[in-house]
Amino acid sequence: MKCKKCGGKASVNMRQHNMALCKDDFLAWVPEQTERFIKKYRMFTHEEKILVAVSGGKDSLSLWDILARLGYQADGLYLGLGIDGGIDYSHESQRLTEKFAQDHNLKLHVVDVEKEYGHSIPVLANISHRGRGKPCAVCGLAKRHEMNRIARDLGYDVLATGHNLDDEAAVLFGNTLQWSSEYLIRQGPVLPSSDGLARKVKPLCRFYEREMTAYALARGIEYIYEECPFAEGSKQIFYKEALNQLENVRPGTKMTFYVKFLDAKLKGDLFQEKTIEQVNLHACPECGQATSAPGLCSFCRLIEKARAEV
Repeated sequence: MKCKKCGGKASVNMRQHNMALCKDDFLAWVPEQTERFIKKYRMFTHEEKILVAVSGGKDSLSLWDILARLGYQADGLYLGLGIDGGIDYSHESQRLTEKFAQDHNLKLHVVDVEKEYGHSIPVLANISHRGRGKPCAVCGLAKRHEMNRIARDLGYDVLATGHNLDDEAAVLFGNTLQWSSEYLIRQGPVLPSSDGLARKVKPLCRFYEREMTAYALARGIEYIYEECPFAEGSKQIFYKEALNQLENVRPGTKMTFYVKFLDAKLKGDLFQEKTIEQVNLHACPECGQATSAPGLCSFCRLIEKARAEV
């Protein structure tokens, strides 16, 4: 198979785009497309400070690499969650993230949740769920809280995450099955800033997971291959597998599903009788972050409960 751009031997075949590229042209194409999506969805400018949430995985490290190559002011944030498993998952992901930052001379902020609040994520989850269930909900709550806190405290304009098309399509699929209109209204490449919360963006939302894997390998990015040990059996993985079956039969299904959804939102074809409810937010008296709940925010209530049970 020949490269569509140079005519040489192709190394990456993208059936969904009806296009194959050689390694060099593929490594040029990914940043070019990322820049196009950044401008299309008005994510950020070169003058703004960007905080990239990095986990040690292929997507977040690739995003950081791409933004650096494009000349953006992008620093990293790694959150130590205290998750182990067959390997010491958190330790290994932190090691790879720090190595990437050092190798590329990039600035990395590291926050250890256990050192900061006295408990790891699995312990907080046990306290929250009384020992039942997986820590995913607590993990998501903690990550959102800490990402918002660091972005606010250190003066970043934008918080960028490495969600790819497979991630976004799976979330959209799940929310559509449930007709969760409040989540569907908010889903998109950009969540505007509000009440001290930085703008949240997903520059990789139009790239397939397979494309990001190919990019990381072609760039020589060393990343953690293992999934989080708590991810097994999650709804998100189930939705991804279902969409993969459709994609295998009809290449481009995931892209069409997601992009047509965004187009319909932009045109106002969806939820014409429903708008995002204006919620009166106030500052949490403990951490200062915006919250709709009376008194402490959800994260600070969890920490208060954990301290009471020590």
